[in-house]
Amino acid sequence: MPVVRGKIIEPLYTAAQIDVRNKEMAVEIAKGPANDLLVIAILKGSFIFAADLIRALHDSGLAPEVEFITLSSYGTGTVSKGVRIVKDIDSDVHDRDVLLIDDILESGRTLRFAKELLFERGARSVSIAVLLDKRVKREEVLEADFVGFECPDYFVVGYGMDVAYAFRELPFVGVVTGDALNDA
Repeated sequence: MPVVRGKIIEPLYTAAQIDVRNKEMAVEIAKGPANDLLVIAILKGSFIFAADLIRALHDSGLAPEVEFITLSSYGTGTVSKGVRIVKDIDSDVHDRDVLLIDDILESGRTLRFAKELLFERGARSVSIAVLLDKRVKREEVLEADFVGFECPDYFVVGYGMDVAYAFRELPFVGVVTGDALNDA
């Protein structure tokens, strides 16, 4: 098991598995609407997945424009009451096909907010690509159009996802399973 910053991290999806799935998803996405395609990555967790998927889209014959949006859930304690825009996109989405990219679909609040916002702004279509779909946590009626992997109910790190800003750099998605010093 890899040990990173003193923590044991058990890989859930390897770098090789993610690479293969990104290429497969790009082929699937390339078959869909692509009228003046705009890809919007939701930051921060999706940045590595978005970069790899966008390169795979290029290899599949697409040349999308790329934007970034930062959204934040807010509320009291650990209960989210809504979503707010921290950093908005600069592009006009009117009459464009949009692909939203996020790292993980859990409750569905953030992605539902983003999708509705883009339709309100006049997008022709809005599809969603996520690396991980954690259906067990879903609170909103929302499905991703393109899913890398179904995710069991674990708190995952790596491949852009973090815990307290750590582990984003890992080339795989994993689960922190213990402390290397205590388990030695």
